[in-house]
Amino acid sequence: MPVLPFLLLGTRDHDEAAAAEYASVLRHTGLDADHLHHVRVESEPLPQIDLAAYSGVILGGSSFSISDEVKTPVQERVEDDLARLVERIVDTDFPFLGLCYGVGTVTQHLGGVVDREFGEPVGAIEVTVTRDGLVDPILAGVGEKFHAFVAHKEACSQVPSTVTMLALGTACPVQMYRVGRNVYVTQFHPELDADDLTARMRIYQHHGYFAPEEMDDLAAMIKAAPVDGRQHRVLSNFVERYRRAAE
Repeated sequence: MPVLPFLLLGTRDHDEAAAAEYASVLRHTGLDADHLHHVRVESEPLPQIDLAAYSGVILGGSSFSISDEVKTPVQERVEDDLARLVERIVDTDFPFLGLCYGVGTVTQHLGGVVDREFGEPVGAIEVTVTRDGLVDPILAGVGEKFHAFVAHKEACSQVPSTVTMLALGTACPVQMYRVGRNVYVTQFHPELDADDLTARMRIYQHHGYFAPEEMDDLAAMIKAAPVDGRQHRVLSNFVERYRRAAE
């Protein structure tokens, strides 16, 4: 029986980074290319998305920040396009997983605060799963604590009252939450392993995430980090839970 694909929405304005993100999500979801459609929102206006044609939507990370004081016309258009889609997704409780940039997009929609208070440099962090997270199927198999990679200039500093917290961090408290039953966002990157992150760092070496001369030392630190692959289960669990047959 045919299975409906998932949709990956990308906003990375760098061809190599966009392709690498798609490849890492494809690999860690366990999907094949026929079942993970890729739409780059930064390259052209987002068309009307027929959610009924998909099993779920995944929003990738971004070089854009919701809290940027100065925004290009492209960034403003991307944010407007995504805001309209996120409104539909939240209103219908459609399966959604936002990776890093998703925290800002969904938090803003829900009336929370996104700012620079809890940004985290490139590296690995320990994530603590909450009581609600321990019984959530998207976090099945990750345990009470696990490690994952982060790199973000902004974060959620005031949590919307309607969300369920699923995972916490130390330097950045909000690492994962759920809206309703089916809408998820993570601050950490479940799609990244050490090789993925090192490659992405080389692409963004001069984009302000770290001092360019620190590249080699950071790469060595990332390779030695205790990130053991359990973070990927967020992606594979999401696909397993929401994959559905075409009618």
